[in-house]
Amino acid sequence: MIGFYNYTVWLTYIGMLSSVVGIGFACGGNITAAVICLMFSGFCDMFDGIVARTKKDCTDEERRYGIQLDSLSDVVCFGVLPVAIGYNIGATAWWQVAVMAAFALAGLIRLAYYNVTEETRQQQTTEKRKHYLGVPITTSALTVPLLFCFEKLLGAHFPLAYTLLLLVNGACFIVPIQVKKPTKTGLLIMLVLGVIFTACILIF
Repeated sequence: MIGFYNYTVWLTYIGMLSSVVGIGFACGGNITAAVICLMFSGFCDMFDGIVARTKKDCTDEERRYGIQLDSLSDVVCFGVLPVAIGYNIGATAWWQVAVMAAFALAGLIRLAYYNVTEETRQQQTTEKRKHYLGVPITTSALTVPLLFCFEKLLGAHFPLAYTLLLLVNGACFIVPIQVKKPTKTGLLIMLVLGVIFTACILIF
């Protein structure tokens, strides 16, 4: 079989499969399950890079494959899945569909740009990346569940609020601002927040 299947890419594969399942849940009307799949994909993405760096004898092909795979997976997980959720909660007006399409496109542009610049950076230095240019697309794994915690409060206005969230998120993907890469403490905080958001969605 073509491709690589060592342990360094397992989390990326699992995260992508989770999002495909989430898209199915969204299309079937089980929005809560779809949002949980989104968060689970976010958890997988949060740690796949850490796992990948434990392999010290990684070949150049494996390294480049990992970069491409991660970004292609991110398009599905954090670009397509949020759009599927939006459409199936009732954000179906033409302008809402346009906003969600622009959100997905902005995510795609950011990921393609990251791949090009990251390959160049790795050729020039072995130092770990300290900043991102533009907000990472993976932030939708936290912002979308956070908004869902207020779904009942927003009531009939929720689809509008969701559309506006994707509009802001999408703009942040391609605005050239420097965002500090999360530390291990930052990742732990995001993990705890994800657990809290999951509990809120399930309980309320």
